[in-house]
Amino acid sequence: MKNKKLFFVFDWIAVILTLIGGLNLGLAVFNFNLVTFVFTYGFVSKTIYALVGISGLWVIVRSIMKRFMKK
Repeated sequence: MKNKKLFFVFDWIAVILTLIGGLNLGLAVFNFNLVTFVFTYGFVSKTIYALVGISGLWVIVRSIMKRFMKK
């Protein structure tokens, strides 16, 4: 039971980070980078980008798992 709660929390964090990444890509049309605007330090921005990429992979894997592991 505890494992399901942990996955639920990871799923929501991944979805939020993926939405932030999508918003950042959408704002690139206007030459605005939200991540570097909020986090001015290079290391922090790169960390956020890495977390967004990992969360995107997490969302893809979890979506595939839910699709093929339906009961």
